[in-house]
Amino acid sequence: MIDKLNIVKQRFDEVSDLIIQPDIISDQEKYVKLTKEYKDLKDLMDKREEYLELTNNIAEAEEIIADGSDAEMLEMAKMQMDEAKGGLPALEEDIKLMLIPKDPEDAKDVVVEIRAGTGGDEASIFAGDLFRMYTKYCESKGWKTNVIDLSEGTSGGYKEIQFEVSGTNVYGTLKFEAGVHRVQRVPQTETQGRVHTSAATVMVLPEAEEFDVQIDPKDVRIDFFCSSGPGGQSVNTTYSAVRLTHIPTGLIAQCQDQKSQHKNKDKAFRVLRSRLYDLELAKKQEEDAAKRNSQVSSGDRSAKIRTYNYPQGRVTDHRIGLTLYDLSNIIDGDIQKIIDELSFVENTEKLREASEIF
Repeated sequence: MIDKLNIVKQRFDEVSDLIIQPDIISDQEKYVKLTKEYKDLKDLMDKREEYLELTNNIAEAEEIIADGSDAEMLEMAKMQMDEAKGGLPALEEDIKLMLIPKDPEDAKDVVVEIRAGTGGDEASIFAGDLFRMYTKYCESKGWKTNVIDLSEGTSGGYKEIQFEVSGTNVYGTLKFEAGVHRVQRVPQTETQGRVHTSAATVMVLPEAEEFDVQIDPKDVRIDFFCSSGPGGQSVNTTYSAVRLTHIPTGLIAQCQDQKSQHKNKDKAFRVLRSRLYDLELAKKQEEDAAKRNSQVSSGDRSAKIRTYNYPQGRVTDHRIGLTLYDLSNIIDGDIQKIIDELSFVENTEKLREASEIF
C-alpha cells in the first residue's frame, strides 16, 4: 500500500510544480486538467498522511509492548495499538478506492433534461415533480441550478425542461439518475380512482468545455425567435430566444431563458457542446458496459431505472433491486440514500476489477 502511495506522491510533487509554470498557466486546457488532477491527488495525499500516522502509531506501540518495562506505558501502548488497528481497515478501503483511476467526467457540471413520456398530462405533471425533486436535492448539496429552456404542460408540470447544475462532482453524482422513471398513482383527472402508470425520461449530460468539443460554425444553423416562457413583455416580444441546429448530427439546442440574445446564444452553444460530447460518451459507455456488464452505468439511455408507486409509498430502483418505503421524502429531494447505494455497487465493481493491482 505504502509503495503505491509513494508513487502517487511523486506525481503529486510533479503536478504541484507544473501548475505554477507560466507556460502551463497560459494553456487553459492543460491548466484546467492539471488543477483538477492536483485536487484529486491532494485528497489522496491527506489519506497518505493518515495512513502513515496510523502505521507509525502501531510500530511505536509494538516497540513499547516488546520492551514491557513500564507498566503505565504498556497500557497506553495497547490502547494506541487497538485504536490504530481499528481504524486501519476502513482507511485502506478508502485508499484502494481512491487509487482506482477516476472517470474524468465525474468532476464536470451537467445539463439535465427531463422529458414527459407516456401518460399525457400526468406524465408532464410527473416531469414537474422530478424537476422539483432534483432542484431540492441540488439545493441540499449547495449546488447551483439554472433553467435553460422549458415547455410547460397543459395541466401543469413540463413537457420538457432543461437546466444546468454546477458544483462539486456533479456528474459523478447525478449520472445515476439518467434513464426512464415511472410513476404509478391516481391522476387528479381520474374519476374512477384507478392507478395509472406514466413515465418521464431523464438525461444527464456532462457539460463540455470548449476544448472538449470543437464545433465548426459552418455546421450550425442559428434561428432566432420570440420567447414563449415567463419573463415579461421584453422577453416575449423580442427575438431573444435562440435555436441551434447541428447539421451533421441533426442535434438541436435552444435557450429562451435570458432577455439577451447573446446570452441565450452562449447557453445554447453550451448545451449543443454537451449534447455532442454526450453522443461520444454514450458510445464509450456502451463499449464499457459490454466489457463490464455493469448494473448501474450501462450506455442504455432508454432503460427503465426507477418506479415511484404512490399507493404503496414505495420507490424501487430496478438496477440494484433497492426498494424504499419513503416516497414522500424521496420525491421531496431526499435521494442521497439511493445515490449512495448505486455508488456503492459501482465502486464495488471497480474494486473487484482493480483487485489485482493491490
